[in-house]
Amino acid sequence: MPRTRSPECLASFILYVLVVVAAIIVWENVSSARRTLERMGTKEPQRTDRPPLPRLLTVSFAIVVLTVSLAVPLFFVLPRVGGAGFGGSGGGLSTFSGFSDSVRLGGIGRIQQSDRIVMRVETSPSQLSGSDGYYRGVALDRFDNLSWSKSRPQNLETLLAGTDGKIVVENAKPFAQLVRQNIYLEPLDTSVLFGQTSVVEVTSGFPALYRDSYDSLSYPRTGERISYTVVSDISQPTAEQLRADHESYGHDADRYLSLPEKYDKRIFSLAQNITADYSSRYDRVIAIRDYLRTHYGYTLEMKAGGDEPLADFLFNIREGHCEYFATAMAVMLRTQGIAARIVNGFHGGDYNSASGVTVVRELNAHSWVEVYFPKEGQWVTFDPTPAAGRNLSAGGFTGLSGQISKYLDALETVWIQYFVAFDSNGQAAISRGVRATASEANSAASAFMSETAQLVAEWWRDIRGDSGQAARLWAIAYSLLAVLGALAFLVLVRWVVRVLKKRGGMWRRRFSRLKSSHPDADAVFNELAELLSKHGYDRRPSETPLEFALALPFPEAAKIATLYNNLRFADKSPSRSTLRSEARQLLNTLRDRLTAR
Repeated sequence: MPRTRSPECLASFILYVLVVVAAIIVWENVSSARRTLERMGTKEPQRTDRPPLPRLLTVSFAIVVLTVSLAVPLFFVLPRVGGAGFGGSGGGLSTFSGFSDSVRLGGIGRIQQSDRIVMRVETSPSQLSGSDGYYRGVALDRFDNLSWSKSRPQNLETLLAGTDGKIVVENAKPFAQLVRQNIYLEPLDTSVLFGQTSVVEVTSGFPALYRDSYDSLSYPRTGERISYTVVSDISQPTAEQLRADHESYGHDADRYLSLPEKYDKRIFSLAQNITADYSSRYDRVIAIRDYLRTHYGYTLEMKAGGDEPLADFLFNIREGHCEYFATAMAVMLRTQGIAARIVNGFHGGDYNSASGVTVVRELNAHSWVEVYFPKEGQWVTFDPTPAAGRNLSAGGFTGLSGQISKYLDALETVWIQYFVAFDSNGQAAISRGVRATASEANSAASAFMSETAQLVAEWWRDIRGDSGQAARLWAIAYSLLAVLGALAFLVLVRWVVRVLKKRGGMWRRRFSRLKSSHPDADAVFNELAELLSKHGYDRRPSETPLEFALALPFPEAAKIATLYNNLRFADKSPSRSTLRSEARQLLNTLRDRLTAR
């Protein structure tokens, strides 16, 4: 699955960690130095010629690498426990009053003024991400003039997870258009599982999900942020297929055709007038949808009221929000003998190009209509709400503040995806990947050993002369060339190791000058060590500089080592010019002696 990440976020985070570690080290060093000076009765610390910045950065980087190398394996190995860590809600459920298992006219207008995040959705293929997704929640079939609810709320089917954590909801059709959504859902006061229509498969950390008779899914409520993956089939029958669907409804569709015992009969007349010129079920659905889109206005204000707010909306106020439009379409279709229900969920969102996710907020709460076509055996989505109510946004990620918000949200998304939402399913996926890699490596090794054994057997047959004298001579020649090549390779490796060892010693000595608090003294002794090493006199790691020099037949070396010790440990510090001139004379004298040997 392609993922888009902001490199600026990653670089900023790494820089932040390094700066924090370096600041802690500096603070600890300064504090320790002050305590030491207080015990010694000294007020001013000894100043060095070179600031310790390179060493500080090196140590900071080493600490960060060591910490990460220890923490990452623990993070991936330790078992996940529900409710632990940062996965919880941090203080109980967040009440999103705009979504519930029932819809009351006027309810959504209040929550659509809030831009609180409900979920983040990462879609694959990525070109299907953006503001066109309908994230289905619950479907409702019973209308009483004031609200929608379920006529069969208790009919739940348990869907068990397989050994791979996947829960099969429906078998995919032969020509299905499958869309994968990784959903990171904030704590809600409902157990509804959101996903695009129609859900085929769900992968989650739950042992089971529940499906009602309206194809709505729910999960065992935890009160925590959850993450799951939904595979949906978003394919729809073509207009020609739907227009040719004249099949009659069965008894199962009765609840989707029911109307309130008492309702304004003008609704029937209006629907009949709108659909009078159309004969097919599909064309009548489109006619009512388009009529509502073009003859009524969208507003967040709740103006319609009375015992029949739907009639007040259609014939008096003539403007409302999405639940009025969905209710009007569903009821008018039912008056014409077309099975319909409304769906409550979320639509659209703001696409964040830095993180590759769509941010869905409370203001994206939405209601739409599903119509049943019996010949196709499928519920088809229709949205009668005008465009002004279907393209709600918190402002997107435009302008300077929007760009800052985009990268901050991308950083939070990465944190949620790879840390907060990393659960037992993620561990199982990594474990499966490791096992698959190990299996592939084992297969490759077995194939290599088999081919090698076959080649060795053929070579041995040639050596014995089973394939003729000419093949035997060629096999012997190849064997000699292989032996000579192996010997040459070993000699080359030994030479490279010696060169690298010698060069490594030189670089270590040069690096020690950079981090030394007495660079002049170290430079003198390191130059002495390099000169002697070129002539075969190497210092053992256990020897001190003076021990090394006294063991040599060169008095100049002993004098340089004594000069080095006086400067480093006895505070007998001659001026730099005196040190350089005396050391240079001794080194030149020693170089001449070594050259003459």
